[in-house]
Amino acid sequence: MKRFGMFIAKRRILILIIAILLIFPSLYGIAMTRINYDILTYLPEDLDSMKGQEILDDVFHNAGTGMLVIENMENKDVLSIKDKIAEVEGVDDVLWINSLLDISIPKEILPDKVRDVFYQKDFTLLMVKFQHAPAADETQGAISEIRKIMNKQCYLSGLSTLIKDTIELSDKETPIYILWAVILAVIVLSLTLTSTLIPIIFLAAIGIAILYNLGTNIFLGEISHLTKALAAVLQLGVTMDYSIFLLHRYEEELQVNKNRNEAMAEAISKTMTSISGSSLTTIAGFLALGVMKLGLGKDIGFVMAKGVVLGVISTVTILPALMLVFDKLIHRFKHPTILPNFNKTTNFIIKHNKVFFAVFILLFLPALYGQSNTQVYYNLSESLPKDMQSIEALDKLKEEFNMTTTHMIIVKDDVPSYEMKEMIEKIEKLNGIHNIAGYDKYIGPAIPESFIPEEIKEIFKKDGYNLILANSNYAAATEEQNNQLDEINEIVKSYDPNGYITGEGALTKDLVQIADIDFKNVSIVSIIAIFVIIMLMFFSISLPIFLVASIELAIFINMALPYYMGTTIPFIASIVIGCIQLGATVDYAILLSTRFREEIRNGYEKHEAMKIALQGSIKSIITSGLTFFAATIGVAVVAKMDLISCLAMMISRGAVISMIVIITILPALLIVSEKFVSVTTRNWKNKPKLKIANSRKGDR
Repeated sequence: MKRFGMFIAKRRILILIIAILLIFPSLYGIAMTRINYDILTYLPEDLDSMKGQEILDDVFHNAGTGMLVIENMENKDVLSIKDKIAEVEGVDDVLWINSLLDISIPKEILPDKVRDVFYQKDFTLLMVKFQHAPAADETQGAISEIRKIMNKQCYLSGLSTLIKDTIELSDKETPIYILWAVILAVIVLSLTLTSTLIPIIFLAAIGIAILYNLGTNIFLGEISHLTKALAAVLQLGVTMDYSIFLLHRYEEELQVNKNRNEAMAEAISKTMTSISGSSLTTIAGFLALGVMKLGLGKDIGFVMAKGVVLGVISTVTILPALMLVFDKLIHRFKHPTILPNFNKTTNFIIKHNKVFFAVFILLFLPALYGQSNTQVYYNLSESLPKDMQSIEALDKLKEEFNMTTTHMIIVKDDVPSYEMKEMIEKIEKLNGIHNIAGYDKYIGPAIPESFIPEEIKEIFKKDGYNLILANSNYAAATEEQNNQLDEINEIVKSYDPNGYITGEGALTKDLVQIADIDFKNVSIVSIIAIFVIIMLMFFSISLPIFLVASIELAIFINMALPYYMGTTIPFIASIVIGCIQLGATVDYAILLSTRFREEIRNGYEKHEAMKIALQGSIKSIITSGLTFFAATIGVAVVAKMDLISCLAMMISRGAVISMIVIITILPALLIVSEKFVSVTTRNWKNKPKLKIANSRKGDR
């Protein structure tokens, strides 16, 4: 290890040249990595809703559908807009009343079942069929062109438009997130570290690692917009610990070795040893997200785990090179920090360790109850600002047509027409179904089959499949709509066991069910993985219990606060926050426990050992916790998208809660249970004996 450290120290200029050159392919990778803004596409492909979506896309070219509401406009002008939209690249077709009947026919004499679909008061409704999926580049481009054609009387709604607004907002705000993270992190580091220049050097090294991480995402093909928005900020907050550890170790080594290269080589060697365990727990926390059935977990988890690995590599290569190159400037701009020595704080915690132990016991039940009852939402539209075009259009659709979502029902074409009519009638009678559009609905005394235009047949009957559109008054992810979907599914399956229901409502319902499973699986896997890593690090059965329990308490408190504050959080936050907080902040617990064991081995009594350990690690824990908080709180404040804002707020809050718990409650747990820890931990009080031959090899 020391040879590696000496190589980095002596070849620092070469290291920096290579690091800078690698930035260019990283920038290319960032530019070429596709961003996926549709969370619903991360659902497992074996679900009926996803199979139905595939048929919509492949057969009907109808996976992306928009609803265009036009207010107080003459039929001839509506027809003009319809024709213009139909010519837009990426639009497959536009369905309106003239697709069925001549627009010269007064709407007052139209059959109710036809009129109600297309007219309500002074409003008319057009259905825009896109050729590709809602998040496809072609669909998004088509929406841009359609919005140029629209005027103030037009409102375009649908999942595709929600995604469009999400893209525009995310692209606009992501650079702001990073800017605020950098500014606030610099402020915290400047106040808590002893040099004005060192925060800039830290951010330069981490920034390069972030570029590498984002650039290598090109090998994944695409990443989610949520990963894109938070990856840089999370990587900054999570990997800052390692930079702080290296700095403190380097300063310690300089006190005993004035040769800066040798001091840095020793610091690199010892830092690699000390951060190996803590980085493994962080990586395990993120990789645990990979067990989610929802593909979004693998997306976030793998990108962030990769970011931690690259952060560690940067810490022991690029950062030492930068520190040595700018060493004189770093020491020239030295200044005192605002952090006190914390002697009084440490004495108070040690003196009242039994009180803090009691607090641990008392907090667990209300925290566990609160996090178990925190309400979550799954509807994507709820996370967007209310003044967005897509949200305003959705409200207009709901108000005027009493329609919020559209269910797309697909059955085989071999179902007899009379059974299709029966099925449609049964579905139409269900509570919350506003109206239904389907080929077999229009055939009959009101409109003979010979009157049905060929283009309508193409919309509803194609390649052996029948398509029915059922418009619902209920919003996606609500209990009413989920029950409605169960009733529709029961009716559809009775006529065609292989029938599918898809659309935003059905996809979101599956999302709800999968999220509940994912939450349990991710929590269990992350706890077990980190438990095993800590157990192997300390050769202990008891220490992993106390360390994980302390962080889990912090997570429960964090997750419980929305319940006690009466707020609702996005579902994805409830799944990933535990892994992120556990993996990112268990480092604090490992740092304190390692130092406590070291002082126990030095022969100190447990109270005195904890006092020395806490005094020696409290500044590092506070600096790291506050930096993590600063890097994410800015995102929480400036983000207009509630999904991003809420997740960032919970991460930043979790960093502070974990920091407080580790500083106050973990010392109490370790002091009270020290005898038990001693019995259940290998070499707790004595350093493991090394063979002389091996130690001599190490000296060489």
